[in-house]
Amino acid sequence: MKIEYKITRKQQAFINAKEDEVLYGGAAGGGKSYGQIIDAFLKALKYPGIKQIIFRNSYPELNRSIILTAQAILPKELYAYSSVSHKMSFVNGSLLEFGYLSSDSDVSNYQSAEYDIIRFDELTHFTEYQYKYMRSRLRGANKFPKQIKSSTNPGGRGHAWVKEMFITPKAPGKSFERDGTSFLFIPAKVSENKFLMKNDPGYVKRLESLPFHEKKALLLGDWDIFDGQFFPELKNIPEHYEDRIGTHIIAPFIPPSEWTIYRSFDFGYARPFSVAWWAVDYDGRLYRIMELYGCARDSLGAVMANTGVKWTPEKIFARVSETEKSHPWLKGKDIFGVADPSIWDKSRGTSVADVAESFGVYFEKGDNNRLPGWMQLHYRLQFDEEGIPMMYIFSNCEGFIRTMPSLVFSKNNPEDLDTEGEDHIADEVRYMCMHRPIAPTVGAVAEVATFDPLSDDRKIGQYNFFMKKYK
Repeated sequence: MKIEYKITRKQQAFINAKEDEVLYGGAAGGGKSYGQIIDAFLKALKYPGIKQIIFRNSYPELNRSIILTAQAILPKELYAYSSVSHKMSFVNGSLLEFGYLSSDSDVSNYQSAEYDIIRFDELTHFTEYQYKYMRSRLRGANKFPKQIKSSTNPGGRGHAWVKEMFITPKAPGKSFERDGTSFLFIPAKVSENKFLMKNDPGYVKRLESLPFHEKKALLLGDWDIFDGQFFPELKNIPEHYEDRIGTHIIAPFIPPSEWTIYRSFDFGYARPFSVAWWAVDYDGRLYRIMELYGCARDSLGAVMANTGVKWTPEKIFARVSETEKSHPWLKGKDIFGVADPSIWDKSRGTSVADVAESFGVYFEKGDNNRLPGWMQLHYRLQFDEEGIPMMYIFSNCEGFIRTMPSLVFSKNNPEDLDTEGEDHIADEVRYMCMHRPIAPTVGAVAEVATFDPLSDDRKIGQYNFFMKKYK
């Protein structure tokens, strides 16, 4: 039997990839699902008896997409499909299973399973826990390749950890290693899919008509901006932190001694804890000047997204106390603290707040009303008509810069964020904002002003004035 399939260069690269863990995609229309099916089919033919599985969040999603694609393009005389077990059994003994992981508890359905290749379709729809758990199911006493091969668009609840694992460490198309495991990200755009462009030339126009964030993610495969961002204002992160107009991230400077200093806190153990120090200027503007974020790193120093360092309260507040006694920005200052009300819980004995006080670190109970808190954060991030917000973040606050732009809306509550994301810094910032509430910015603009060093318009005067006033 002669079988012919037309594939793109990027699909071919995905099929040929030998790395342990491979991510394919980026933009919509790159042929990700098609590439997954063709790759799975070729591996099934090449290695008789190989066991593979493809995951989506639910069986309805599988039936509407990946299963439908597989049944449409694979020769029916070479496999038998069971709609009960959701498995394709090939004539040579190879097996392709279709599975779902809706919640973290669903991994228990695969406790005793063994697979040679595990595939995730739309990887950003899964949690990091689900992905890492399924790594343990990658085993077998055979010589078949052992890989995890995934495809996805930017966005979704897993956007942050997927970006940290595949996108940030290395340029697209460049293989890299971490803890003895090899990784590869293969980007794909609709313009590279000549078959789709030929058969559906209007597809690109439909992508171009999408809202700004969704268009950037789906048309261009932009991992720094995507539809569903809870804080879309944070798209303005500059290349040069000296610019303060039209951005929230600025170069650190020594806060004037007259400015008030605050400390905000959100506790975590298995998940990260977050401590931040804030300076407040004469206009009530917040500056996040320092942070201590308890997020674990692997042996090479890479961030392990949403994984805590498992510090006890004693260790956390010993470090906080030492920092406040020794750091020149904090030493000798009266520091006002605000924290999650849950740290006063004494149901298990000594509360976290009691431990903090034993180290001379004091807090007031933060207002944990979520929706008003998020609105206060949005108010702070708004730009006024001069391009100036009511909150600035020093560029040394890496945890904020990494996690905040990646938070997404909750599927169950459209006014709240998805708590399965890495939201610990967001909660800590919310307590700070609720402690010093403000009104919405008058004259706020949707398209923020940007500083152009080649321009001679009035913005330069405003920029220089701002720099002189707050430098």
